[in-house]
Amino acid sequence: MFAASIPTARPQVRMAGAYRQVAVHTGVDGASSHALILMLFDGFQEAVSRARGALAAGDLEGKGRAIAHAVRIVEEGLRTGLNLREGGQLAADLDALYAYVGVTLTRANLSNDDGALAECARLIEPVRDAWSAIGAQVPATRAA
Repeated sequence: MFAASIPTARPQVRMAGAYRQVAVHTGVDGASSHALILMLFDGFQEAVSRARGALAAGDLEGKGRAIAHAVRIVEEGLRTGLNLREGGQLAADLDALYAYVGVTLTRANLSNDDGALAECARLIEPVRDAWSAIGAQVPATRAA
């Protein structure tokens, strides 16, 4: 009548995912605009790293999901956040970089090209580092 149930890893995976989701929302809720952009950069690097790991493991579905996540971060987060009208040459250069990275990620996905994924990570890293470095100079106002 009462059989011992053997816990599966599935509920643990769901719980870990829920925890990460709560942690992300908590971080976003209290973050400044500067910190939000930094989170996008970090999320991009994490997604590319996941894609490279999945590609190396032969997990093409996981690779595709991770690359799609990285593309969304670039296109819907970093690129749409640029003020091309008032940002001058820097905003134009970043827009071109983000466009190139988006296309290169798509190409990497289609051809399973780890080198292209590594190139995207290398291109974004100095922008992320520069953004992080100016953090101390940015007023600590929360994002709207």
